[in-house]
Amino acid sequence: MIGNWGRTVGRTAGAARGQSAPVTYGLIALCCLVFVIGPASGLGPAYGTGDELLSAQRAYFERWGVVPVELFQGRPRAAVTPATALFVHGSWLHLLGNMLFLYVFGAMAEERMGHVQFALFYVGCGYLALLGYAAAHADSAQTLVGASGAISAVLGAFLYLFPKARVTSLFPFLFFLPLRFPAWVVLPFWVSLQWLAAGRATQGPGVAYLAHLLGFSAGFLYAWVRYGRPARVKSPAPATEGETQP
Repeated sequence: MIGNWGRTVGRTAGAARGQSAPVTYGLIALCCLVFVIGPASGLGPAYGTGDELLSAQRAYFERWGVVPVELFQGRPRAAVTPATALFVHGSWLHLLGNMLFLYVFGAMAEERMGHVQFALFYVGCGYLALLGYAAAHADSAQTLVGASGAISAVLGAFLYLFPKARVTSLFPFLFFLPLRFPAWVVLPFWVSLQWLAAGRATQGPGVAYLAHLLGFSAGFLYAWVRYGRPARVKSPAPATEGETQP
């Protein structure tokens, strides 16, 4: 999950009401739909309850998620899982946290890149992030799911393209006092936390911090190579808001 440093409220200068971001909103809708109809939501009576539901969830994640040890055994089906895993989430908090960050940061990135290019960027960088994580844990049988790698790429591109866009954050260690900082302050701070957490992470169940770092790096480098000079952001317009919890 993206949000791992307390509650965060993102507010960006260009994510104004009425902006056209069909890919961003389509991705959010698709991820929500996939989650609701899958066993992880707990809403489908066909999956049963108790142990039966847990078994269905494990089978579902193993089918559509990335299993590193299987990915590098040359199985054709496993090769597509770094793409399918981007649309599968493990819990309501996992889903809502990721979709919040995509909602807040995706619209401006999509507007700058264009709809088709943004869609390819999202899936491509997400695929690379999960593939890189799997390569670093090639002997692991732990299933990896979630859009975090792709959304981290969006954050990386956003940082390069709109470094002065204002982001309002609530910091737990400051009693959740809302403070506004430019993206070049907030997002590197987020990356630093991912880096520190990745150093303490194990191969067991949890957050794939390495996928966050790989996705962020891929997104930032892509924007740097593709667009060169960052875009200028004017004074804040009506903003979008959201809240997430680890």
